[in-house]
Formats: sequence, structure tokens, C-alpha cells
Amino acid sequence: MAPRAAFEIGQYKVPAGSRQTVDVPVSVLSDHTPVTMSVHVVHGKRSGPTVFVSGGVHGDEVIGVEIIRRLLKAPGIAAMRGTLLAIPIVNAFGFINHSRYLPDRRDLNRMFPGSASGPLASRLAHQFMSEIVLRSDLGIDLHSAAIHRINYPQVRVSPDNERTMELAKIFGSPIIMRSPIRDGSLRQAAADAGKDVLLFEAGEGLRFDELSVRAGVAGVLRIMRHFKMLTAKGISKPKSGPWVCRSSKWLRAPMGGLLRIFKADGELVREGTILGAVSDPFGEREQDIIAPFDGVIVGRAVMPVVNEGDAVFHLGRVMSVSRAEGTLENLSNQLEDDPMFDEDEII
Repeated sequence: MAPRAAFEIGQYKVPAGSRQTVDVPVSVLSDHTPVTMSVHVVHGKRSGPTVFVSGGVHGDEVIGVEIIRRLLKAPGIAAMRGTLLAIPIVNAFGFINHSRYLPDRRDLNRMFPGSASGPLASRLAHQFMSEIVLRSDLGIDLHSAAIHRINYPQVRVSPDNERTMELAKIFGSPIIMRSPIRDGSLRQAAADAGKDVLLFEAGEGLRFDELSVRAGVAGVLRIMRHFKMLTAKGISKPKSGPWVCRSSKWLRAPMGGLLRIFKADGELVREGTILGAVSDPFGEREQDIIAPFDGVIVGRAVMPVVNEGDAVFHLGRVMSVSRAEGTLENLSNQLEDDPMFDEDEII
């Protein structure tokens, strides 16, 4: 059998059976400092699919960076089939500045598929599409909530894409959200190009969250196992099927003041449950925030200072709280107890 051809990216060739970090040129700063997008290529000896895993599309979302760091240290990666393209920091500009955006104040995830001759954000989107997305069979894009908010681990899929729904179930995150594709997003551009992308959301901007990181690493490994890139050794199956939320609603602060939270992210609540309360600084006025339907808290604010109308709880609708309780508890316990994440392997 002829040896597998090298993987070519940018000006680099990565031989089969090797791994290498390559720097794809993106731009040059005003002081002549070059800026690149670093891609770690693991090109297996044996043929298989090409999967990309990306983090830091928003520069303040650091959980994806940690998930990819741990993924690249996972047992079995060196002997995998196919090709893994790991891009822990897509938006290096935002990462350096601890900012969601690029220097031109554009949101990279609204600029896809981009243009080779457009503004900076558009050029970066174009480079990512041409060098990464179009050369992959599947993508997993890692995100967290914006700063001052937190998301419970969840995978978001398009409402009409059953392929990604099945992959989301294999990923095994506690919650699956059916989420419409936004114009200019990576998911939309990939879908237009015939590529599937799973969107993983977990944790908070500029913060690490161990449960979220574990959920992300476990999910990526399960997807790679599903595509026979890895053996099953050390990769656990979800103890329960994820809970699918077909719709959700952001609950907003009824007044400005100080927010006190009574229910945590990932907690199941029944219609009429008091989730939190907003009080004025003098304690003269207070208004409760009440669940309008049975649901699970898929995201919430963490900043206690709120203005009237600020989004404070993201509630995913569930059909049966009692049925969902066992599912979410089993999945959460598995992430806490899984021996695959021994401390010696993750530090």
C-alpha cells in the first residue's frame, strides 16, 4: 500500500504519521509585527476523515483554548487515523487584548465566509474558510458565553439538520439546543459549503470552568471515536442521552439594581419558580424573576449589577422536568467522576 500523502497547508507539508504546528499568515500590525493563525496538524499514518476543532473565534472565550490543549495531550492522538486540525486561537487579535472583537471592532463570527480583499475581520474569515473549513469533513467550534455571563455545557445544532443532531447526541453534552443559524456565522458559511459544524457552548468569557472543559474534551473524543479516528479505549459513552431543548427564552431584568440569583445554571425549574430577584440599592423596591414555563437554565448572568431590560436567565424549554432530572444528573456526575480526566493528564 502506498504511503499516505503529506497534508499541505499554507506553505507547509506535514508528512503522514507526524504532527506539526504551522503558522498561517493573516496580517501585519501597524508596527510591522506579523500576525498568524497557528494550526496544530496531526496527520495520521492511516487514512480517515479530516476534522477541525477551533477555539477563540471570540478572543475572550478561553475555555476552547484549554479544551484543545487537553485534547492534543489525550492518549491515542499520536496513533489516530485521518487528520486533526486544531486551532486553539482563531482570533489572535482579540485573544491578546482579552476582547471578543478584532481591532476593527468587528465580530469575526458575523464575517464569514469573508473576502481576501475585505477588511481585517473579513480577511481572517476568508483565510479560515479556505485553509481549514473547506479542507475538512467536519468541524467542532468551541465557544463560551460573553463576559459576565455563563453557559451550561450545550451543543447547538440547526433545526433542520438531522446529521448534526445525531452527532450532537454522540458528543454527549448534557443539553442540545436547536438554534437557528445566524447570518455571517461560521456555521452558516460552512453549511453553504456543504460542511457540518457542531457548535459547543460552555462556561464564561475570560474564565476557566472545569465542568465545561471536561464536557468539551469528552465530546470531541467521542466524535473522533465515532469516525474511527480513535479506538474506544479510555473514551466513555454518555450515561444518559442529552436533553433536547427545541426552544428557549431570555428572561430580562424587570428593573435596574442588584441581581440576586437563587437558581444555578443547569438547574431544572418548574413554571412559577422564582429564579432570582432584582432590588434597588436601598432595598426599597424588589421584583422577582419568575420562570414562565418548565425548563432548564442553559445560561445566566454572573454580574450582579443590572440595568432594566438586561438579559439575566436563559431558559430552555423542557417537556417534562421529572424526565429531565435523571438525564442531567447522570451526565453531570459522569463529567465529575470520569477517570479519563485524572489530574496527572490535564495539568
